[in-house]
Amino acid sequence: MNKSITKVATADMESLYRIFTVAEAPDSTLGQIEKEISENLAGFLNEHIVARAVSLAEIERDFSCADMPEQPTFVSEHTQFLLDKLVANSVHTAAPSFIGHMTSALPYFMLPLSKIMIALNQNLVKIETSKAFTPLERQVLGIMHNLVFGQNEQFYQTYMHSESDSLGAFCSGGTLANITALWVARNNLLKANNQFKGVNREGMYRALNHYGYQGVAILVSNRGHYSLGKAADVLGIGRDDLIAVEVDATHKVLVDEMRTKAAELEEQGIKVMAIVGVAGTTETGNVDPLNDLADLAEQLSCHFHVDAAWGGATLFSKAHKALLKGIERADSVTIDAHKQMYVPMGAGIVLFKQPKLASEIEHHAEYVLRKGSKDLGSHTLEGSRPGMAMLVYSALKVLGRKGYELLINRSIKQAEYFAGLISQQADFELVSKPELCILTYRYVPQSVKALLAKADLNQQKRINEKLDDLTRFIQKCQREAGKSFVSRTRLTSNLYPEQTITVFRVVLANPLTTEQILQDVLAEQAELAQLSQFALPALKQILAESAR
Repeated sequence: MNKSITKVATADMESLYRIFTVAEAPDSTLGQIEKEISENLAGFLNEHIVARAVSLAEIERDFSCADMPEQPTFVSEHTQFLLDKLVANSVHTAAPSFIGHMTSALPYFMLPLSKIMIALNQNLVKIETSKAFTPLERQVLGIMHNLVFGQNEQFYQTYMHSESDSLGAFCSGGTLANITALWVARNNLLKANNQFKGVNREGMYRALNHYGYQGVAILVSNRGHYSLGKAADVLGIGRDDLIAVEVDATHKVLVDEMRTKAAELEEQGIKVMAIVGVAGTTETGNVDPLNDLADLAEQLSCHFHVDAAWGGATLFSKAHKALLKGIERADSVTIDAHKQMYVPMGAGIVLFKQPKLASEIEHHAEYVLRKGSKDLGSHTLEGSRPGMAMLVYSALKVLGRKGYELLINRSIKQAEYFAGLISQQADFELVSKPELCILTYRYVPQSVKALLAKADLNQQKRINEKLDDLTRFIQKCQREAGKSFVSRTRLTSNLYPEQTITVFRVVLANPLTTEQILQDVLAEQAELAQLSQFALPALKQILAESAR
């Protein structure tokens, strides 16, 4: 074992130097711990354990000291602490019974490839620190751009490695991708002319005065992601001018209502800066009518952005890509590779249909990002960032379109199976049917379901309040037990007009999830419901009152 690496007993320069220069032997302490972590994770997967039944307060006690360590610690000692306290108490998002969020198991090859990426430590802000990674990232952007927009070969030969234009940008996730897209939309709307230097130079107040607007607005469905509110905030538009439009019974935006709202804004002197269509809503997984939204954007002469952070990967499936028909008409598109493209966290992508749009946010610095360079940082909100494009490139190469198609098709099939299973259960209620692989439901005892069907509005609301309590109780108990996990949310449903109800939310993208696991999840929830000391007795009381 290499003692100078695994045990740095003193803070002398020779020992510290060796930490940065000597590679670990396979049988070193770190190597052994890496093997142990892998074996532990495999054990969690096989046992279908999502998390240990340890309270957050207990974990916080292990990470509560604010004192800076004065002396170095043995590497073996430190990594053992991480193994015991961090790894053991982490949420195992790869577990096949973890079906509550947009995080899944990763292909086995991602771990060694991630080590290559970290070892090279490339900074994609500039070519001087990413000479090979820069053209690789540009190629990945070209592949994804082609998937969405399908331009000809000459187009990509012209723009893929252009020094003045960009097909898109990598970023840490959908939030920054959406902000970047709307940043481009704002700067393009309020751009410079003979009397004005542009909103990026003079700011929103002078821009609105110059163009004669009382404000600008963004239109999106009320199922739009919360990152859009952040975008409106940081871009100086204001959260109140992110206008949420109602959805129909299938959770798709009502385009006619959006058109009416746009007309109302115009009468007030407020310019619609952008329309955002959602391709895979976070809560229910539905896709807006993108073609209709594209038509409306053309009528309003505004930017059309599609937030396909979740659903964009559906384009890999020949059987289901038609669900996203109209996405090719967008001015910009967000896709998260760390969702249904199965790469580790931190790989968001924004794509621009017209590469020259990126010039609206172009920026330079003398020591880096010089004019005429091919530095990626010239068109990104982030500065320093890792070479996540390498992992996306590798996934595209190893899995191929057909591999992704299998994964997408399976996840949608699993969602359809689970929806059917829920519908067959006397004590469960399917709230939103899956269009992609997300659905919502809740536990409703059969007798309560029968009462809801004939209850008046006031009685419905009273029952639903108690069912909300029961849903929260079951979800919290299931999470703390650690065998499986579903998330929860609140949404409106055509089942109960004028009411917002609490529901279980399930995301079925993990290829390791089986039908038996889904059956077990429902069985566990039914058992947990019987442990409720408040919500279930309250529902029984309502039933007793109605029987009198």
